[in-house]
Amino acid sequence: MPSVVHMTSVHPPYDVRIFHKECCTLARTGYDVTLIVAAPCDAERNGVRLVSVPSPSSRRERMTKTAASIFRAAISMNADLYHFHDAELIPIGVQLKLRGKRVVYDVHEELAQDIYDKGWLPKPLRPLVAACAFTAEHVAALFFDGIIASRPALIGRFPKKKTVLVNNFPMMGELSRPGFIPFGQRPPICAYVGGMNRERGFVEVVRALGLVPDNVSLEVHIAGRVDPPGLVDQVKDLPGWKRVRLLGWQSRPQVADLLNRARFGIVTFLPIANHIRSYPTKIFEYMSAGLPVLASDMPLWKEIINDAGVGLTANPAEPAALAQALQWMVEHPDECEAMGKKGITKVREQYNWDIESARLLQLYRNILGK
Repeated sequence: MPSVVHMTSVHPPYDVRIFHKECCTLARTGYDVTLIVAAPCDAERNGVRLVSVPSPSSRRERMTKTAASIFRAAISMNADLYHFHDAELIPIGVQLKLRGKRVVYDVHEELAQDIYDKGWLPKPLRPLVAACAFTAEHVAALFFDGIIASRPALIGRFPKKKTVLVNNFPMMGELSRPGFIPFGQRPPICAYVGGMNRERGFVEVVRALGLVPDNVSLEVHIAGRVDPPGLVDQVKDLPGWKRVRLLGWQSRPQVADLLNRARFGIVTFLPIANHIRSYPTKIFEYMSAGLPVLASDMPLWKEIINDAGVGLTANPAEPAALAQALQWMVEHPDECEAMGKKGITKVREQYNWDIESARLLQLYRNILGK
């Protein structure tokens, strides 16, 4: 089978989409798969070789030294296909294509919109940088053999004939623990999985918890890191902080254990540009574990939640609205259990990686002619 090399400068070695879904799927199919990534050392897992490059100490170093190290490692492998996952690696993709290589660009974000939300970039510069990035991305896309869009909103930005949709939906059974703790016996725990920051509604959630009546038992367990760490100091004195449990980074089995002892999941991102049209993986992961979902009331998210009947939506910028929804979900366990069952059915029928991986494999066959 052909050799393929995946490359990322931004994501961790065992990123769920890149490693567990795409690389492992390709390896199980028989491809010779290598992932070049910033990591402490080389490794091999699930049939995928990890080739390490030095971890950067800053964003600038990541976009220069790390990117250069990835290119050197990639070109030395002479693979049949190269597949990269970060917009900052577009120059590497173009260089590989100019050397006659087959190249796939996996688009995770709306690049121009994402730039508008970058706090480290001065606001006056953001429109210019966003326009330049938009143009560079579109010109570069003309060179590549395939474009993978990670959500529907990204498809229309690239040439139709070479672009496929591969949603970041959950793997069936990965996060479920049948019989772990019966739903009716679970404590009133609300789960959040992933990195947390100000744009993801961290402050508003803590404020909302302080508005939930004291006689309503409720805790929010956060399985991920808070960025920046100093953000925690800004909310520690709020009344709702006593209901928060920071678990830090969790392995996938640990995430599964949390979801199977929680009563519901929460994902209340604020409506910034890059969130409004995003397809939140967390919603589908909660559904796959049989949890009802409390989500932001952005139009796309509201449509997903309401059409499937799998949870509630609320204004993420209004702590009072969040508090009301949180209290309802604690006080209506039977309704929540029914929502969770609908979520499992919907994932089994529509929102799962088995369906998405078929499109990934077909794209590879089209490009490689095999």
